[in-house]
Amino acid sequence: MAFGWKVHGEGRTLAPGEVVKPDERLSWPRTIGFGAQHVIAMFGATFVFPLVMGLDPNLAVMMSGVATILFLLIVKGKIPSYLGTSASFVGGVVAIRGLFGGDTPAADAVVTGAILVAGLVLAICGLLIHVLGIQIIHKIFPPVVTGGVVMLIGFGLAYVVADIYWPQDQWIALITMLVTFFIMVLFRGFIGRIAVLLGLVVGYVLSWLADRAFGAITAYNAGTGKIDTHPRVSFDSVASADWIGLPDFHAPSFQASAILLVLPAVIALIAENVGHVKAVGEMTGVDADPYIGRAVAADGVATAVATAVGGSPTTTYAENIGVMAATRVYSTAAYYVAAVIAILFGLCPKFGALIAATPGGVLGGITVILYGMIGLLGAKIWVENRVDFADPVNMVPIGAGIILAIGPVAHQITGDFRLEGIALGTIVVLGGYHLLRAISRRGPSPAEAVSGGEIGYEKDAAG
Repeated sequence: MAFGWKVHGEGRTLAPGEVVKPDERLSWPRTIGFGAQHVIAMFGATFVFPLVMGLDPNLAVMMSGVATILFLLIVKGKIPSYLGTSASFVGGVVAIRGLFGGDTPAADAVVTGAILVAGLVLAICGLLIHVLGIQIIHKIFPPVVTGGVVMLIGFGLAYVVADIYWPQDQWIALITMLVTFFIMVLFRGFIGRIAVLLGLVVGYVLSWLADRAFGAITAYNAGTGKIDTHPRVSFDSVASADWIGLPDFHAPSFQASAILLVLPAVIALIAENVGHVKAVGEMTGVDADPYIGRAVAADGVATAVATAVGGSPTTTYAENIGVMAATRVYSTAAYYVAAVIAILFGLCPKFGALIAATPGGVLGGITVILYGMIGLLGAKIWVENRVDFADPVNMVPIGAGIILAIGPVAHQITGDFRLEGIALGTIVVLGGYHLLRAISRRGPSPAEAVSGGEIGYEKDAAG
């Protein structure tokens, strides 16, 4: 059942050791409060990544609410989770824009079309997992491969920070990065979990103050692609935007070369969903494994629906799992509330324009942390699964694939098609590992046979 929650106890408090289960809720005022917490937790990353990908952040926030409702319906309300914008597609999107004209409406359509197809592939993978069982994932994507793909997705974006964001305002980028560092380390609870959002707000305010104190900056301008003098923050689009209205929808278009560039993200999303579902199962004390296939398929369907109208790709959010761990409230009712709030935010164009005005230097300070964390979470998968890098079958293709992604190295296939960076690295990691494993006629070691599949702090969140 996706609806019909029982009231937990008297609906007000939790006794020591108790949890509010997915099919339970507290009183509606308290449930609305918990829903608002989930919106705050997901908010930073959900609008930062669309900005980085050149997509409409307002539409992304709105469609994250729609995606969350779809997810909860498909998993029959058994897996409480919020679907925010996925970081896994950033590298592929940057490569697509490089091939199809940069930040233009035509390139936007190609980007969302490619991600839509990836979402459908993810949905098919979810159906296969549901039918064949979770063991199929462990055979095709063992931890050494999953960790390698996650790492190259993160580190393969280093050039975006170095070439695009940081040069726009290096001092604001540095300060934003340091502020985010301090918030993450000094605040362990809810404040620490929204450190990226708080760091972005601080950087935004500092950029505005710098314009007032020092005037416009002469630096690289991502909008013009050259060095010129311009304000760090411009509110012209905010002033002209309406308070209430629909975000800008657009239809996708499909290019085979673009689709290949984002398909590697499917591997990361499978691992991410598996890890999140297992974490929720551990925290709620229920066997969530039968719903892993449904969760993966639901994420794929949600991504396809969101990008069909010009939105961003989605994924389950570790930030919201952390909120559940801290509050011990796993009610899906709170997620429906959060989804409705997100949809209402999406109906305010002025809010979206304010987000879109985020200075590039601020994004530099934020993305250097986010991309680095994604990369190191690949190493986390290796450590937790005791991957043996003394074995050249593990070490050689993984190392080569990561270097190809970081380069980013481009390999021309035909006159108008090439594989580059993250896409090329993923093919080398996945294909190279299985090829060498077949040649050596060895299976994975027992320690490597089960994937942790986590791309977040799920185990930490669960205590």
